[in-house]
Amino acid sequence: MDTVSEKQNMIMEFPYMGYDALICDGAVRSGKTSIMTVSFFMWAMNNFSNCAFAFCGKSVGAVERNIIQPFLGIRKKRFFAQYNRGEHVLIGRKGRQENRFYLFGGRDESSYTLIQGITLAGVMLDEVALMPRSFVEQALARCSVRGAKLWFNCNPENPQHWFRQEWILQPEKHKALHLHFLMDDNPGLDEETKERYRSMYSGVFYERYVLGRWVMSEGLIYDMFDPTANTYREDIPSLPYACQRYIACDYGTTNPCVFLDIYDDGEHIRVDREYRWDSRKERRQKTDQEYADDFLVFMGDVPATVLVDPSAASFIVALRQRGVYVREANNDVLDGIRKTGVLLNRREILIHERCSGLIDEMGTYLWDDKAAKRGEEKPVKQNDHSADALRYFVNNLPDWRLEGVQTQ
Repeated sequence: MDTVSEKQNMIMEFPYMGYDALICDGAVRSGKTSIMTVSFFMWAMNNFSNCAFAFCGKSVGAVERNIIQPFLGIRKKRFFAQYNRGEHVLIGRKGRQENRFYLFGGRDESSYTLIQGITLAGVMLDEVALMPRSFVEQALARCSVRGAKLWFNCNPENPQHWFRQEWILQPEKHKALHLHFLMDDNPGLDEETKERYRSMYSGVFYERYVLGRWVMSEGLIYDMFDPTANTYREDIPSLPYACQRYIACDYGTTNPCVFLDIYDDGEHIRVDREYRWDSRKERRQKTDQEYADDFLVFMGDVPATVLVDPSAASFIVALRQRGVYVREANNDVLDGIRKTGVLLNRREILIHERCSGLIDEMGTYLWDDKAAKRGEEKPVKQNDHSADALRYFVNNLPDWRLEGVQTQ
């Protein structure tokens, strides 16, 4: 924080430039969030007392990780700041002045109810493009204290995204200052770190997170998949002591049902075997009980963490009746695709050549072009069952295993 770039300095000066809102978008690691947090907090403490403010993110956990923890390490000494994790509130003091900064998560369309009723003097929305419009607009509606200001930051998404159309392309309509950031605008980032991020992403995610462009997702989703570098053919003779086994399941009745046998030693993830039953091809649909029987044979005697499509309630019940401990998988599609893409690009995901269904899907898993034109991002719902199972596994990985990955 000792050295700031010209754009970072404009963030510090924003509250006194006559604008009502600040919009910062662009590449990852470009120095937006940390400077915005300091500027937001200092502006609040210098201009208000006994008022409420809000830090908003995709989830409360994301706000704690991306805003609160870094801020507590760099805050100015002349301000007192203490975080109450139980109540999700940061208390700021300067002399006799005291303000409270509440944390909110805008995960889905129902989240707007969480912020209803509070009166705010200002709000900072971190990764605003990942939040539902209903939540964002409810947060803005709560800022009714005289002199309130609005702070937004995000990485680029689909160019038809409502936030880009309504705010970034029309800053004058909202009396907003728009600043576009690249990694070079962060003086704290050395060339080695920049190169690491450049090599981390490919395709649409490279365009967005490295080049800072609002581009449409189109074509092949896992274009970074290499049929040689991301596959292996030898059997695993013996597993390392620390290796963890997982079985990820994408349940299907008329669609294929897939189980993936996955081993993670902390450095490489090996998808070693797959089970696949396509009722259309086989001309016979299996029952939940038959799938559960097949699963027990597939799992064998070696313990595994079992991750199942959360919508497959009847199959989960059938497994649990057989004594299998099942976790309902996190089915966040876009976040899982981002994470999986990075791990493939790093060559940390390796797929055995016998897993032909998964390997085939890596080359046919496509973005939905029609949805993209509407500003929505989702895959085409075909040739995706093994890819979905792999995503369930990746979404289960701990944060340290995905260090550096841009997530929702």
